[in-house]
Amino acid sequence: MPIKSRFTRLDAFTKTVEDARVRTTSGGIVTIVSLLVILYLAFGEWSDYRKILVQPELIVDKSRGEKMEIHLNISFPRIPCELLTLDVMDVSGEQQTGVVHGVNKVRLSDWKEGSRVIRTEALQLHADEAAAHLDPDYCGSCYSAPAPPTAKKPGCCNTCDEVREAYATNSWAFGRGDGVEQCEREGYGQKLDEQRKEGCRIEGNVRVNKVVGNFHIAPGRSYSNGNMHVHDLENFLNSPLEGGHTFSHEIHSLRFGPQLTDVASKWSDHHHANPLDNHLETTDQPAYNFMYFVKVVSTSYLPLGWDEERSSKEHSLISDLIPLGLHGKSMGDSGSIETHQYSVTSHKRSLSGGTDAAEGHKERLHAYGGIPGVFFSYDISPMKVINREARPKTFSNFLTGACAVIGGTLTVAAAIDRGLYEGNMRLKKLHQG
Repeated sequence: MPIKSRFTRLDAFTKTVEDARVRTTSGGIVTIVSLLVILYLAFGEWSDYRKILVQPELIVDKSRGEKMEIHLNISFPRIPCELLTLDVMDVSGEQQTGVVHGVNKVRLSDWKEGSRVIRTEALQLHADEAAAHLDPDYCGSCYSAPAPPTAKKPGCCNTCDEVREAYATNSWAFGRGDGVEQCEREGYGQKLDEQRKEGCRIEGNVRVNKVVGNFHIAPGRSYSNGNMHVHDLENFLNSPLEGGHTFSHEIHSLRFGPQLTDVASKWSDHHHANPLDNHLETTDQPAYNFMYFVKVVSTSYLPLGWDEERSSKEHSLISDLIPLGLHGKSMGDSGSIETHQYSVTSHKRSLSGGTDAAEGHKERLHAYGGIPGVFFSYDISPMKVINREARPKTFSNFLTGACAVIGGTLTVAAAIDRGLYEGNMRLKKLHQG
């Protein structure tokens, strides 16, 4: 038997001769409708293939030695900038006392006048040019305290700020600087009194180790006394204002890591909110303590072509080179974003001790003593959330779906056409009979 005949016997698609084919109007309509249905369903398959979905995952965070940035914007309407100090410390032993780099203070008018902005400047207490007019041979006294290592002239205290630094290094309280030549010359006490009714807003970025730690905003210069972290509260507690200064505050924004921009709207459905944004707390007591306990969870946003390992590696390589405020989003809007989301619980108490009997909780006792201020203790979660872009279908899935659409639609159309044809033939026979 010829080879051609053998293949002919295997043909599963038998053909009919042209003379045996019957074309009907209903068949033409069914054909057009089926083609439209095929085009519609095929376009849907193509859209599904081109669609990009964001798939959230939860994994164990394996990163090591990373940094993270804290972005804060907090207003204190009843305490002047001159008295506020921002300190950061963590369990690794690193401390950042009196943070100035990357943080600004905004002087606000009296809270009774609406807390209008007066002036914005770097978070430092005195200008560097305060002693520029002095005799080059001048060497100011440090008043029995050792000269601070940061003094511009070794062994001397030529500015009020250097005297205050010397006192803090020696764990001594300072006060208004009465009797201190440098402070009287610069008018430190007078400036402090002029700002007593002002408020302050602290805003900026702080880069910290990604380990358990805390940062706090408290009154007076900070220093270490043995194993204790202490603040000079002299000027805060001895306020000439009626009622004194208080730590009523409003947290306009607080986040750990970069904020997603409007350009990154593709992540909008998976973007996290910061629970402390626009949070307000008030008190009339100067000796009052606010504490926030924050649980930080690492979060990655990975575009197509990025994986978790590549993202961590790329960001770690340039973490020490990028400017403050850009940590985590240095790859641009088309690259991955490394940030954090957090949950928070809070607690507040009076430093004078006592109970909550006024609130109906006699059994709730408050410890006596402590440092007034606003404290944030953050803990790092061992888990990490990954929001990964992915296509729901591969190209082979698309081809399979397209073939199924075409074959299924034509099969159903053939059955409908056959039914219409048979029904039409029977009606004709009935009318003829």
